[in-house]
Amino acid sequence: MLDMEVFREHANLIRADHDKRDIPHDSIDEVIRLDEEWRKSTFETDQLRRLRNVAARGIADAKKDGDTKTVDKIMKEVSDIGDKIKQLASYSDECISKRDSLRMRIPNILHDDVPIGEDDQKNTLHSLHGKKRDFDFSPRNHNDLIEMNNWVDQARGAKIAGSRFYFLQGDLARLEMALQQYSADFLMEREYTLVHPPLMMNKEAYEGVTDLGDFETVMYGINPDPYYLIATSEHPLTAMRMGEIIEPSELPVKLVGVSPCFRREVGAHGLSDRGIWRVHQFTKVEQIIICKPDESWNYHEELLKNATDLWDSLNLHYKVVNICTGDMGTVAAKKYDLEAWLPGAGEFKEVVSCSNCTDYQANRLKMRYRTSEGNSAVHTLNSTAVATSRALVAIIEQNQNSDGTVEIPSALIPYMNGKRVLTSLN
Repeated sequence: MLDMEVFREHANLIRADHDKRDIPHDSIDEVIRLDEEWRKSTFETDQLRRLRNVAARGIADAKKDGDTKTVDKIMKEVSDIGDKIKQLASYSDECISKRDSLRMRIPNILHDDVPIGEDDQKNTLHSLHGKKRDFDFSPRNHNDLIEMNNWVDQARGAKIAGSRFYFLQGDLARLEMALQQYSADFLMEREYTLVHPPLMMNKEAYEGVTDLGDFETVMYGINPDPYYLIATSEHPLTAMRMGEIIEPSELPVKLVGVSPCFRREVGAHGLSDRGIWRVHQFTKVEQIIICKPDESWNYHEELLKNATDLWDSLNLHYKVVNICTGDMGTVAAKKYDLEAWLPGAGEFKEVVSCSNCTDYQANRLKMRYRTSEGNSAVHTLNSTAVATSRALVAIIEQNQNSDGTVEIPSALIPYMNGKRVLTSLN
């Protein structure tokens, strides 16, 4: 969330950002009003407490002097002061609770480079990578390929867990593991520390890293326990330093997380391909950086370069787009997406998201670093390296042969024990 000082000193910056996003200012004005009410009631409570303390000393002195008349007078004057303090304190707590609850829903301030537009059609091209393959046959989509080769069993996955769950099997399962290992090795060579995070988070930690609307549409809750399955390793890896003051010598923190991910994808059914493109469980290799504020924009470009270098090494055709205001979520200040070309579908589709969240998550997590002027919020950044199910789709569609076989990217061959072609299970 945005620091409260931004609302107090630079509210026009937030209003201008809302104008870019085409959203009203009502929430901003309400946060400011509640903050003023909180400060006013807090001040009045403090004044009453001082008055009560003065009265207490006056009563004590009068009792020493045996002046019962003065004692009675003072006690009568302050007889209701305790109730007033309780009422004001309760109102103050109510104001700050409502203020911060509303503040958590106000989006981050966007970087000046974010293009203005109402939806993803206004995203702008950043760069184009690889070459679009010319097929001498009609390319199949990934669902046809996995069905004809028996690489995915969706029917049995649905039988035991519901729709959008699946069994990945044979060479495609092996390729998925190869992608995990290769991607992790790729980033570890660039001095990112490998971490396998917990697969569950409590609500306090989760509220620190994501849009609160995600609790309704994205995460799986675990009842009756107060936990949520993680939607990406970005979330626990960013939250692992919550409530901490980080020494400057530790920064930047660079992590590569590997984990299963679980997403409800409410409302998404029927809007995408069959197969394994949009599913409830998948594996993801994620990049995380926690750094000083003046370094975050350079590190944002570093994360993007890591992602593009990795996908270039797989010899895949894709583009990088700069996400516009209307396609931007709540948390990021700027975001790039990598969109892979799917010849079977005949379109580019998102495979990587690369975001600078500035101090938005850090403020929610109370995550700071030590400076000579006091403690200051860090900046947090994240980027997909590989979401394996979507990477598999891009690989099998771009590398397919007319007979339905699939060539393995050369970078992954050593991780496949020298195998060069995915073998059908039929």
